[in-house]
Amino acid sequence: MSEGSPNAHSAADREPNRAAALYNRGGELRQLGRFDEAIAAFDGAIALQPDYAEAHNGRGIVLANLNRVADALASFENAVALKPDYAEAHNNRGMILQDLARLDEALASFDLAIAIQADNARAHNNRGVALQDLKRFADALASHDRAIALKPDFAEAYYNRAIVLHALKRFDEALAGFGKAIALRPDYAQAYHNLGVLLQDRKRVDDAIAAYKKAITLKPDNAESHFNLGFCLLHVGHYEQGWPLHEWRLKIEELSGRRSLAQPRWRGREDISGKTLLVYREQGLGDTLQFCRYGRLLHARGIKTVMSVQEPLYRLLQQMSPDVQIIHDGALPATFDYHCPLMSLPLAFGTTLDTIAALQPYIFADRTLRDAWAARLPPRQRLSTGRAKPRIGIAWSGNKKQKNDHNRSTTLQTMAPLFCDDAQWISLQKDLRPGDADLLKELPVVSFTDELADFADTAAVLDNLDLVITVDTSVAHLAGAMGKAVWIMLTYYPDWRWLLDRDDCPWYPTARLFRQDETRSWENVIARVRDAMREFVKSRSRA
Repeated sequence: MSEGSPNAHSAADREPNRAAALYNRGGELRQLGRFDEAIAAFDGAIALQPDYAEAHNGRGIVLANLNRVADALASFENAVALKPDYAEAHNNRGMILQDLARLDEALASFDLAIAIQADNARAHNNRGVALQDLKRFADALASHDRAIALKPDFAEAYYNRAIVLHALKRFDEALAGFGKAIALRPDYAQAYHNLGVLLQDRKRVDDAIAAYKKAITLKPDNAESHFNLGFCLLHVGHYEQGWPLHEWRLKIEELSGRRSLAQPRWRGREDISGKTLLVYREQGLGDTLQFCRYGRLLHARGIKTVMSVQEPLYRLLQQMSPDVQIIHDGALPATFDYHCPLMSLPLAFGTTLDTIAALQPYIFADRTLRDAWAARLPPRQRLSTGRAKPRIGIAWSGNKKQKNDHNRSTTLQTMAPLFCDDAQWISLQKDLRPGDADLLKELPVVSFTDELADFADTAAVLDNLDLVITVDTSVAHLAGAMGKAVWIMLTYYPDWRWLLDRDDCPWYPTARLFRQDETRSWENVIARVRDAMREFVKSRSRA
């Protein structure tokens, strides 16, 4: 044997051994949370052995931990390209695709993982989550059931199954599912959080508060738990405790309207009379309509207020001048001293149920526009008594992108039983859903959908009406802000601003609330509105 042979053989074997050592080191560093060092270790393993699929997969996991989603996806795709039967990498790739909202691709990746490894409980569970995001709840439930059958102590699968059951309105089963997940994993903060969501939906507010507090104890930095706890407190009128928690919305990306500004934020503590305050809108049109009332209170404190609002409200809210300067959404005044998100003003003013700034009315239609619309509306018709038929405006759906729209909106078909001959019906609906346009042609409802340019037009039409009947949408806030009679149809567990179990609203003194009962049926609400409307028509005919 030559002298060089053993050494040459050892050198050839040394590279895979070193790569494996670096791979193992990368896994240990990842467990310790030392992610940059872990990536360096995986990179070292790959440099020594480029076809090391497990190292590419490990690298992808660390990149996902660092929220470097695109880089993580590339690593997982390298892993499955090198090793097509690598179930774990297909599963991990699916989770990244899900984070990127590429749900069909994610589902296909989970299916590949399961085809390779049929007893992979994690892949079945993740498949269920993807199906849930696709609103395929029955299929999602089957996937979670399969995950649990494979792994009976799988807390995450019980948790995800409970979320699906909640979506399917199988409330008692969902409650049991969250209980099982928590029993298996007592420190499961997210399970407590979503238990709180379920309990809120069941109108068990005290129990929901307890669940959110437990979630916060386990995970103090969970903004959504703080925010939802604040909603519960606002729902029951505990505004002093609720407003500070409501500020946690500013840490939730999809809710926050926060802006990065050099000027200090005003929280209501400082006397800034004589200073210029920028107030900027947040979230929906209804929120702006509800909280722009604080502009007058700011003016009363001697604060020069500039308020940026959404484009559909810009023309309407110009009438708040000169007390408040209105600018376009996203614009900045030439100079200003402080800033404040619009929905933080109730906290800044220490608003309680007893001190709500009703200031009714605080939004007005343009007179010229109102008169122009008066000429365009159908002439007043007469009842048998000789009195004019009331003109009633209707709106049945809101922004379909709103998270709770599937609950708070109804359909034109569901509203149809209201449309009696004793009133003239005017649609205030700006955006029509599929089938609405055809149905409107068959109903005694006048629609100006294509002619309502913005809320200035809607307000002008509304100013010519005797009553508005609407679901919880921006039309409800507009009517309330204008001091018009408005009947608002609410879900069983509505938004916090409508409080609970009352038919009036301190934010809008001219509003009357009609709530779903435990059946969550719009038909029951419509029946009660119809009865009230008959009395409304009779009272007008006697007047």
